[in-house]
Amino acid sequence: MSTFVAVILLVIVAAVFGALLGYAAIRFKVESDPIVEQIDNILPQTQCGQCGYPGCRPYAEAIANGDEINKCPPGGEAGVKALADLLGREIKPLENEPESTQATVAVIREDECIGCTKCIQACPVDAIVGAAKHMHTVIASECTGCDLCVPPCPVDCIDMVPVAQDATSWQWPSPAQSPKSGAAIAVVEVS
Repeated sequence: MSTFVAVILLVIVAAVFGALLGYAAIRFKVESDPIVEQIDNILPQTQCGQCGYPGCRPYAEAIANGDEINKCPPGGEAGVKALADLLGREIKPLENEPESTQATVAVIREDECIGCTKCIQACPVDAIVGAAKHMHTVIASECTGCDLCVPPCPVDCIDMVPVAQDATSWQWPSPAQSPKSGAAIAVVEVS
């Protein structure tokens, strides 16, 4: 009979503490900063760390606290412009701008892959699939081209290749810079 009383007493104590914790969670709820949410929604959510922060949410918090808005290469110029519009700041060129503006995707040379899983662990968006000691491959539609899988590969079997242009990814090329004042403009006639 004493074990039954002990179990009942334990259930009552657990229910009281559960009710207290539930009340405290509602009463002392900490509201998050809405501007951080808006900034985080603009960021690309690749969690690649190229901005110097471990993910998009910590970078959003840093931006809300005054950090620069031009540290996200996956977000590109469009991301910087959207952040500038939201925050009323001036647009600056990307700080860590990649050498090429063409989008890239990782490709694993599968015949050379040893299945070490280091690339899988490095991928922030889970675009690489495979198992230990078996070949890996990249899901091209999921790859953000962040290049984080290349350094940990011990056999150097990952290449970053340009994404093939199609009707959904093609963009007009940027117009050429206007000539400086006093420079002659060449006109070519096509017959």
